[in-house]
Amino acid sequence: MEKVHFTEEKATNLATLYGRALDYRSADPVLGDKAADDAVRRIDFDFTKTGINADSAYSVVLRAKPIDDWAGEYLREHPDAIVLHLGCGMDSRVYRMDPPPTVDWFDVDYPEVVELRRKIYPEREHYTMIGSSVTDFGWLDQVPSDRPALIVAEGLTMYLRPEEGPELLRRLVAKFPSGQLICDVFSKLGIRVQKINPAVRKAKATLYWGVNDPREFERYGLKLKSSLDAGNWATPELMARMKPSLRRQLKVAKLFPSLAKMARIGRWDF
Repeated sequence: MEKVHFTEEKATNLATLYGRALDYRSADPVLGDKAADDAVRRIDFDFTKTGINADSAYSVVLRAKPIDDWAGEYLREHPDAIVLHLGCGMDSRVYRMDPPPTVDWFDVDYPEVVELRRKIYPEREHYTMIGSSVTDFGWLDQVPSDRPALIVAEGLTMYLRPEEGPELLRRLVAKFPSGQLICDVFSKLGIRVQKINPAVRKAKATLYWGVNDPREFERYGLKLKSSLDAGNWATPELMARMKPSLRRQLKVAKLFPSLAKMARIGRWDF
């Protein structure tokens, strides 16, 4: 068992890891992320302190599923892509998606997070972990730039300072000949009411960067391809599998657009 002592934003990645593990343990899993469940069983931590339970775990997988689907679509079209998974935390996405050996995948997060990843997750070919804050831009020198890039950032942008996020996006766009960014954003209202999020509140983390319109990223060399607000993350098939109480919550969110748009997932070409 590996002990962890993460604080603030680093601790929130344990909450989402637990959410994916609980999904795997459910009778009808959405992601089927066995690596996440294995990781939870190997980490010496009281995951009940994260505030995630069987119901709230569904919000974790509802965010991850469309990101996985869009990433899979891009990799089918670009089977030799470079993948950057920024602020990866303990996400086992590379094992969950199992990209072909023609893809070079890089996971980037703080050194202490990557240290834990190395202890928990197995090595695989064409997969590299980089221990660095994503805003210490020297890590980019470790990544080749001769092919299209898929950049995935789940649960990252809202933790960046408003001056850090745009600079990161500009550097990523300048680095590669072409590519796609897939990430989630919080609106400014979402930033203001951040403490209603149990994972953020219990980790004593702080969110900073609010993005009201995903087209704002077009200022930094990106072109919006599509976006989904939180009320529309679940496909009709997933809605049919949800508990009635969760379905009602999503229907209520759709009645109040400002609530549904507090969290969005988008993909942008560059």
